[in-house]
Amino acid sequence: MEFELAEWSSKIEVGLPMIDEQHRQLFDLAATFRGAGDQIRVLKSLAMLTEYVKVHFREEEELMASCHYPALEAHRRLHGEFRRMLFELLENAKQMTLDEIADEVKYLINGWFYNHILVTDFDYVPTVKAASAAGAKAE
Repeated sequence: MEFELAEWSSKIEVGLPMIDEQHRQLFDLAATFRGAGDQIRVLKSLAMLTEYVKVHFREEEELMASCHYPALEAHRRLHGEFRRMLFELLENAKQMTLDEIADEVKYLINGWFYNHILVTDFDYVPTVKAASAAGAKAE
């Protein structure tokens, strides 16, 4: 099972340190799929990635809610879609070859997640920054 994953780069930093660190951690977890692997290591990596995604999405949604981000519900639906795809992969992985799992992880990280950051996550950043600036002025 050899494959390339998109790597973390500064072009997908949203400018919110906590979120950027969590995104970087997700890419680091996805990188554990690189190289030769066996079924057990791959399934453990997939389980860890699934758990971390839950935490990240929850914290990101809480941040957006605290800033009254108007497109929060749409963003939540997209997160739900990704969680569903990841959960389905985790459920089906036992019957898949390592190459099939690799292809799915590549799609989820290189395709869906990478584009989600570049488009959807960048969209909420101005709202969060404006709320933070307003909060700082009020103090």
